[in-house]
Amino acid sequence: MASICVLLILTVTIMSIGSAKTGDFSTVHCQKETLGQYGGQSLLECVVKTPPDTEIDSFTWKKDSRTLLSVTDRVTTVQAPGYLFVTPSSWNGTNMTVSLRIINTEVEHEGLYEVMVLTDRGVCKDSTTLHATAKYMKPTIHSNPEAMNLTCKSDGGYPEGTLRWFGGNEELTASQMKASQGENGLFQLSSTLSLREGSSVSTYTCRVFNASGGREQETLFPVPDPKTAEKVEGERRKELDPPTKVVAPVVVIGSLIVGLLIAVMLYIRRSQTARRQSTAPLTGGRSEAKEYNGALYTV
Repeated sequence: MASICVLLILTVTIMSIGSAKTGDFSTVHCQKETLGQYGGQSLLECVVKTPPDTEIDSFTWKKDSRTLLSVTDRVTTVQAPGYLFVTPSSWNGTNMTVSLRIINTEVEHEGLYEVMVLTDRGVCKDSTTLHATAKYMKPTIHSNPEAMNLTCKSDGGYPEGTLRWFGGNEELTASQMKASQGENGLFQLSSTLSLREGSSVSTYTCRVFNASGGREQETLFPVPDPKTAEKVEGERRKELDPPTKVVAPVVVIGSLIVGLLIAVMLYIRRSQTARRQSTAPLTGGRSEAKEYNGALYTV
């Protein structure tokens, strides 16, 4: 097939030189760069311009030498999932759209795409580049009072962006900045800011910027006022004090109840002892048992 394409190109070249006319060639023009939003559809626009009485036999879309889809005699063959051919309204005009649609744009779709059009007069081709982009999520700020620092995180963006700290209108220098990619190709950003003791900054701001330097999202972190913090701590201690004040009376009352129970038990025991002593024999003489007329008497 490649030799036939070359022969057709040579034939068209010789005919064009002999006729010395312009417009005898078929050409395809693609938008050189396309920006695709992650998770959305992306359209790679290309238009074929042909001279009169020219028939388009087929065209093919490729990425990295891999065939994505082809159209022959108006029949579309998709060889890679996630791609669609944008059907033109008519095949008869001198201008015909051969655009490619990506259904669900991901980071892996980035790269160079090539379309090759075969007509009855030769072969023409062009290329376009797709750039994927994804917006970063609103940053989150975590405070670590022991380490005297703030950590800001933002993820879900592409390409690699940056996190920047501000104290009022002044930009601050972060001590650490990390960026890592997940399996989906999106970036997770993390930045740590060391706090200066005695700083007059009342609010810290963490902002996320995309790869082009555009600001996307920001989060504010107000520094607690020392007087307010002291007041909050005082209220917290007051909340903890009532249980302590309640426990002391309970202990005292409990002790009284236990003492009363012990006194009652001692009183009962003494009463029982006194009762036994009152029922004992008053004489301490020796008793003798005698039998009289078959009956036993104690004397």
